[in-house]
Formats: sequence, C-alpha cells, structure tokens
Amino acid sequence: MKPEARRTVVRAALWLAAGTALAAAALAYLNPHLAVDLANRLWACF
Repeated sequence: MKPEARRTVVRAALWLAAGTALAAAALAYLNPHLAVDLANRLWACF
C-alpha cells in the first residue's frame, strides 16, 4: 500500500472513530437520569 493511501485510510478511520464517540455521547444524553447524575456530580465539585 502506498504511503498516501495508508494516510488516507488512517485519517478516515480516525474521523470515523471521532464521529462514533460523538454520536455515543449525544445518544447518552437521551437518558434523562444520566444528564441529572452528571449535573449533580459536577455541582458537587463546588
């Protein structure tokens, strides 16, 4: 595999991983209990 092609594949894989992580985080907020729990944990820091 040429270095340019390998770089393109790696870059596409990184973008896919980042998009998947962002989608998972967005879907996690559909659970209202999670959002409240995270807010309470953040508030407990102060």
